[in-house]
Amino acid sequence: MNVKRTYGLTTAILHSDREKPIEHGALHKPIHAGVAFGYRDARDLAQVFQGKQAGFRYGRQGNPTVGALEDKINTLEQGAGTVCFATGMAAIAAVATALLRRGDHVVASAYLFGNTHSLWESMAGKGIDVDFVDTTRASAVEQALRPATRLVFTETIANPRTQVADLARIGALCNERGILYAVDNTMTSACLFQPRNAGAGLVVNSLTKYYAGHGNALGGSVTDTGLFDWRGFPNLGEPSKNGPASGWGLAQLRAKGLRDFGAALGPEAAHHIAVGMETIALRIARQCANARALASMLAADPRVKAVYYPGLATHSQHALAAQLFADFGALLSFELDEGIDCFDYINRLRLGVAASNLGDTRTLVIPVAHTIFYEVGAQRRAAMGIAEGLIRVSVGIEDTSDLVNDFQAALAD
Repeated sequence: MNVKRTYGLTTAILHSDREKPIEHGALHKPIHAGVAFGYRDARDLAQVFQGKQAGFRYGRQGNPTVGALEDKINTLEQGAGTVCFATGMAAIAAVATALLRRGDHVVASAYLFGNTHSLWESMAGKGIDVDFVDTTRASAVEQALRPATRLVFTETIANPRTQVADLARIGALCNERGILYAVDNTMTSACLFQPRNAGAGLVVNSLTKYYAGHGNALGGSVTDTGLFDWRGFPNLGEPSKNGPASGWGLAQLRAKGLRDFGAALGPEAAHHIAVGMETIALRIARQCANARALASMLAADPRVKAVYYPGLATHSQHALAAQLFADFGALLSFELDEGIDCFDYINRLRLGVAASNLGDTRTLVIPVAHTIFYEVGAQRRAAMGIAEGLIRVSVGIEDTSDLVNDFQAALAD
């Protein structure tokens, strides 16, 4: 059966495993824990290693459970192919280390999540030039481009201040110049946005977040949308050029990111993510509705200095977000009025859990400057518009009234 073209998103996820034979008629692809794959004919083994025949080589480079997850993600992102990694950061690192060389130039968002910003700074220390620019304006990206620019990298919605990148215009610019365009879709997921529609050549996801959805598995992925012409990309080795050119980029990502770098996703985590994905559309719809209600309540309360959520009409990129996304996401941040301590406020919450991560079914709350952005320093935080008392909220699926009442009651104490 072909669920990819016939059915809606949730139906396609639920039945995607059945596009290929499943052992013993199981409804889920089972967990394949073995790391070695035997062949009756040694010639077949050689063909698989040379990329001339489909098959599995060694668990570090993929297995049937991970392969089934890759098919699911590929269906959602409308990709030509997907490779999974141990974490979202491993996926981004694979793009950087597998596809770039010393002397290359990267244009990246100035509002990247702290760990991602740190990774690109590390690449800059290894001979890859990186410029961080305001990607809410395509003109800022254009001004930063050089002859050596190989990659433009941005997130859909920034974490934690929720700036929205000018995704479609940047995509048009990159396609016009023949530059690889990579979009981190973690904050929106394919439920709200498909970067392919904005011209992205690569789509990155931290599967730990909304895809897995329950805070019980780490994972990441890179999807090739099929839009980028790899024949003009100078950094691909000859072994990656077996078969059609549309597969060259992923071949190098799999070889360098998994075989050489070893950032493999385990089958148990892949199974957790695949099962979690079955309810992603239901979860995100509820989370977005909760986020809209919570942001509206906070914005109307005089004890709250500022609320950052693309769904609010006061947000700088509200119109752009409405144009790009099916909904405004489930992450917001806010600043309390002077005299209200952010730690005391968080401690008064009964439902909001003081914890890192996002995309969980539970609402998670964290003081940004003192935790996930602490290492970047006060100067960098100020440049990114991150106040010292900023609170980030990853909104869960709790009953809306319970959640809103909890955050409102904490203001009154």
